Amino acid sequence: MDTRGPHPGALIAIDKPSGMTSHDVVSRVRHALGLRRVGHAGTLDPQATGVLIVGLAQATRLLGFVTLADKSYVAEFVFGAETSTDDAEGEATKEAEVPAELLSSEGLAKAIASLEGPSMQVPPSVSAVSKGGRRAYAAARRGEALDLDPRPVEVFEATLLSSGRRDERLVATVALRVSKGCYVRALARDLGREVGCYAHVGTLGRSASGPVTLRDCLTLDELEERGWEAVCERALDPLALAGLSRRDVEGSEVVRARNGQTLYAHPAEEPLVGLVWDGLLRGVWEMRSGELRPKANLTDGVLLGGA
Repeated sequence: MDTRGPHPGALIAIDKPSGMTSHDVVSRVRHALGLRRVGHAGTLDPQATGVLIVGLAQATRLLGFVTLADKSYVAEFVFGAETSTDDAEGEATKEAEVPAELLSSEGLAKAIASLEGPSMQVPPSVSAVSKGGRRAYAAARRGEALDLDPRPVEVFEATLLSSGRRDERLVATVALRVSKGCYVRALARDLGREVGCYAHVGTLGRSASGPVTLRDCLTLDELEERGWEAVCERALDPLALAGLSRRDVEGSEVVRARNGQTLYAHPAEEPLVGLVWDGLLRGVWEMRSGELRPKANLTDGVLLGGA
């Protein structure tokens, strides 16, 4: 691709390494590609790894449309201690012996499976959740505890993969598929309290974010080595991720769309439509009063990727 002038935008997936914040990843991507506009959807904790959706250039305007209603993880639940952060980075605040029923594979699998279903979850005290305009993690750093409100979440699948001992603690490796906004750290915390011995998350990896899996991801090293060539090869389908139906436009409709004017709506038009011309996604139009009206005009275009 020609490196002069504006690039089309793109949605890509990065396999986030442990020890980096999601913002750190955005900074590395900016530097690797020489871009100013880069953003992400679906924050990962610093110690977590795995799928992080990143928007480049004008594709950052699509991140608000990317719902990613469910996410999949592989996590370690460490039983016997609760920590100040609900993961291995925090200090142990409560400890208890693991009950005998968890020491069998059958009993442990049953406890893990009990997580499935809808519930009201209080987010971790060290999280990005805001209350009263204050971030929970920022308040926690100052020694203050925000009284966070519970919110509805759902665990669609919870399966025990394996178990063992580490530093005399019971460690369960668990596969999870959960709803948007569900904190795996809070699942471990609440399960530990439920079984009476406390628990926290050891390691955590996101294996899928909506339809995007680790197989779709670029590493930061690969992006830094290959740049835009890697982006063009591995760009994600923005229409699928943003829930847009495709409408190819040409002729006078292109002129109207470029000027942000309304378009004729087909009888079976979907509520949100992605306008495509010259092989790029050029805008998001929405159905209003029987017409298509502009919601996001992407003048430089976004790569269609897997579309």
